[in-house]
Amino acid sequence: MNLQKILVVDDNLVIIKTLSMKLASAGYRVVSALDGSEAIAATRKEKPDLILLDINFPKDLGVDWDGFKLIAWLQRMDEAANTPIIVISGGDIAKFKDRSLQSGAIAYFQKPIDHVKLIELVKQTLGENPSQPAPA
Repeated sequence: MNLQKILVVDDNLVIIKTLSMKLASAGYRVVSALDGSEAIAATRKEKPDLILLDINFPKDLGVDWDGFKLIAWLQRMDEAANTPIIVISGGDIAKFKDRSLQSGAIAYFQKPIDHVKLIELVKQTLGENPSQPAPA
């Protein structure tokens, strides 16, 4: 069986592990990345079907990544140009939600995450709930 792959990009290991367990129990293969550089490498290697992306990351030694830079970069990559992105952030919703959607994310979730709604949206986005319309 070829499971659909979801890339979870977050600098918080607890978030990654929690999302990984929830997504795996829903029947997905999960790949994770702790920062922008790992996210780009994982996208090139794994070609995920969906990306769950945090916005804020600590500065690393290379590029000063944030979720918005990552969205722009991913949209230019052949491996991810048409891959749906769902932003998950603990940041200021008034500051990040509209900007995330305008940048190309299909949805925005505020931390703490409503896992039931997130899994429903993941299934819908990946075509597993055909009776429901795709997200705008």
